Amino acid sequence: MARPRQFDEERALDAAMRTFWEYGYEAASTQDLCDATGLGRSSIYNTFRSKRELFARSLARYLDTMADAQEAVLDDVSRPPGERVRALLDKIVADEFDHRPDGRSLGCLAVNSTVELAAREPEVARLLDRDAARRLRSLSGVIAAGLRDGSITSGRGPDALARYVNAVIGGMRIAAQGGADRAAVQTVADTALDALVR
Repeated sequence: MARPRQFDEERALDAAMRTFWEYGYEAASTQDLCDATGLGRSSIYNTFRSKRELFARSLARYLDTMADAQEAVLDDVSRPPGERVRALLDKIVADEFDHRPDGRSLGCLAVNSTVELAAREPEVARLLDRDAARRLRSLSGVIAAGLRDGSITSGRGPDALARYVNAVIGGMRIAAQGGADRAAVQTVADTALDALVR
């Protein structure tokens, strides 16, 4: 009979995710991961087999959590579609500035991982591509509804606008991580909204 694990795997995964988010894949040492999770090296490797697998599972968890949060805002049918896009951009600003450990933004683990690993790690690229497709579907659907009801008035199509909004969100997160203040990042969000309703 297999011995039950003596730790909460989901909790350990959350702690590892936070560590990779803060340091990046390369800079997060095995000791950093042990310290964050409270696990010894043998427990980490017995459970997750390798740092690479632990990272892939942490990234997948992050991507699903963030996409679920985005969809919760965009699926709120009590608001017109244009207002849902506004609420999403407002949420990004709040996420970047209302929860700042050590007074700085961690940015976005997806964006960070794209820059650090996507070109040379096929599994990471696959996870990021899957996430981007999910986000773009969600955004495109809401934007299409906004074009139909007039709450979004751009002459561009929903797929192009979804890519634009997704890129703006990534840019907002990078700007906040790089030290831009809240007013500057809010201006980016406001300008993007202006582009949707001109």
